Amino acid sequence: MALCATLALAMPLGQMLFKWGAVLNARLEGPLVLRILQNGPLLGAFAWYGLTALLWFYILTRVPLSLAYAFSLTGTCLVPLAAWLVFKEQFTWSMVAGYSLMIAGLFLVVRPA
Repeated sequence: MALCATLALAMPLGQMLFKWGAVLNARLEGPLVLRILQNGPLLGAFAWYGLTALLWFYILTRVPLSLAYAFSLTGTCLVPLAAWLVFKEQFTWSMVAGYSLMIAGLFLVVRPA
């Protein structure tokens, strides 16, 4: 469970790096390949996703996919919250309700039978 929770926290960080890279890309000039090579957050996001893919593989050697995937959805719930805090993106009450339902679903999936 600790590995699954680690992945759930790691995935939003990758999404934040991609968003930071997208913001930076809009300010860079030149051909796409050159902009990508100059974009540290984007390169960091690619590296981070490589590491999290290895972690995901390791998790799947130890945890059933149906359980591990439920935890990965927790990370999905954290992305809008982080986007609101860091990038000042919109975060509505309907989003809070929807993501709360997702978290409630996680607790239903992981509770002992």
